[in-house]
Amino acid sequence: MSVARIRTVVVALLTALALAGCGLGSTPTPAATKLVVGLGFIPSVQFAPFYLADQAGYYRDAGLDVELQNQIDPNLVPLVGQGAIDIGTADGTSVIPAVSQDIPIVYVATIYGKFPSIVFSKASSGIETAADLAGKKIGIPGRYGSSWIMLQALLGSAGLTPNDVEIVEYPDFGQGTALAADAVDAATGFANNEPVSMELSGTPVTVLHVDDVVALPGPGLIASRDTLSNKGAAVKAFIAATLRAMHDIAGDPAKGVDAAIVAVPALGAVRPTEEAILAATIAVWAPYNGNNDDFGTIDEAGWQASLDYMVELGDLVAKPVTLADLVDSSYLP
Repeated sequence: MSVARIRTVVVALLTALALAGCGLGSTPTPAATKLVVGLGFIPSVQFAPFYLADQAGYYRDAGLDVELQNQIDPNLVPLVGQGAIDIGTADGTSVIPAVSQDIPIVYVATIYGKFPSIVFSKASSGIETAADLAGKKIGIPGRYGSSWIMLQALLGSAGLTPNDVEIVEYPDFGQGTALAADAVDAATGFANNEPVSMELSGTPVTVLHVDDVVALPGPGLIASRDTLSNKGAAVKAFIAATLRAMHDIAGDPAKGVDAAIVAVPALGAVRPTEEAILAATIAVWAPYNGNNDDFGTIDEAGWQASLDYMVELGDLVAKPVTLADLVDSSYLP
């Protein structure tokens, strides 16, 4: 081989090595898809599946770069509709009126298979049924959202209306504290939160559920139609990773508590309380059939019943919407 030929081969080899060293000659790693995810207002153990999926690398392994934020529910829905947040949490009582007002969101997966919003009271109050609420003071954040719709349905089951009780509003969500101080006779809350804490403090409670009145859809994941069009595969991967974490936690709740404490270190000081809250949370993840294998399933019959009920209430559904406008099961695993 001539000297010139040898020189050419050497230059070619050195160039190849240089390219390899710079990574230019290797197969590029696909960039992770960024997803901004809005959770409820207060970081807590109730969001353990999201914390675990993030910390265990389930989102990363699915090719996702997930940023978790906390927002109050009235803010989440419009932010998701605007695309400022890719995925958010909301229940049917928020989704139905929003879609009827042309906010382009869709409910794509169920997190709470049972509707968690309830009315609770001290057992010593004598309130045992919805009928017993007549004439009583009831604490509530405001006349909006899931707790307000749930309360109307619960009162309606006993032939009562909000005019038959005294509504006391707590915009700071302090109705549970008000109940503990006997400032009200009953309060709205969540089955996996305030009643659990009150029981742990040594005060027996009575809980009234709306489930037997109307199957209101519990909180789940929503996304805008633009997000689903542009990031549909990422949304589907996010749902699968989150459901995987839910199954992990249902099988070993300690994993969920540990993940929550990593995300919110202050929870470590009250671990027994967080364990009790998570146990109550897991109980409302499962659908009404009680089958944990069906985590995420969208109960379309329940959605239709809720839509019909909210139309009956009068002014909550601005213009007609259909089930197809509200939910889409195609993003479930």
